[in-house]
This record gives sequence, C-alpha cells and structure tokens, in this order.
Amino acid sequence: MAKEIERKYRIKDNTWKSQIHSSHSIKQGYLNLEPTRTVRVRIMGPKAFLTIKGKNIKTTRLEFEYEIPIDDALQLLQLCEKPLLEKTRHEIHINKLIWEIDEFEGDNQGLIIAEVELQDENQEIELPSWIEKEVSHEPRYYNSNLIQNPYKNWKE
Repeated sequence: MAKEIERKYRIKDNTWKSQIHSSHSIKQGYLNLEPTRTVRVRIMGPKAFLTIKGKNIKTTRLEFEYEIPIDDALQLLQLCEKPLLEKTRHEIHINKLIWEIDEFEGDNQGLIIAEVELQDENQEIELPSWIEKEVSHEPRYYNSNLIQNPYKNWKE
C-alpha cells in the first residue's frame, strides 16, 4: 500500500530562494474532486503522471502515482475540471529532507506553499527560518481545492 505523509506550511519571506536546488514547471488538472479521493493528471517538466489520492487522515493518505506518456497527459488535461493549476516547484534540500516550494500562477498567484514528505507522522523536523505557519489541516490549501476556491478569492 502506498502512503503519503506530508506537511504543508505558509512561507513568511523570500530567504528560501537562495537555497533552491532545482525548479520545474507544473501543469495539473483534476479528473475527480470527490472529498474522499482525487484523480490528478500532472505534467512536470518532460514527464507526466496520473495520481490517485485518498482522503487525508491527519497528515497521511493513500497515494498511487503512475508515469504516463506526455501525449496522453495532454489529452487528459482537456477532460479535467477548469481552470488547470499551474505552478513552479522549487526543491530545497535541508537535513536529509526535500522541501518542495510551490509558487502558484494564474488565479492562485501570490500563494507560496512549502511541503515536506515524511517517513512517519510523528517524525520530528527542524523548520527552516522562512516557515511562517503550518497549514496541513486547512483544506483550502489542498491543490484540488485551489481550483474551486482560488487564492485570489480568499479573504485572509
């Protein structure tokens, strides 16, 4: 069984930018936005993926991801809910962890989220100085929810 254990955070400043290891453009869409499961199509750089995710239980959920041909992904994106989600993902390596920083575009421009995948829900981590607050349990920060309620509509 495949599990994803992930924590999400808001970022308070741009000091993380000096630590970028790599960056990739991402375009993704959702074929299914049910609260109990999502089905996502993603193009990231030269590769494409089909991902099925289960419902979050704390910071853990089932996740199954499969690489698919780019041509298939382009066709599947046409079937996805609109608008598609576009962002640039930056990777930062700190203390054997890979932090993924997503800078959103379009209707979600201005939103920057840091994510880190863990081996265990109780794994202790040292937060980088550029972290503002944890938002792992706030559904509005889920990528699948950003399509229906984009950042531009939020009233902080």
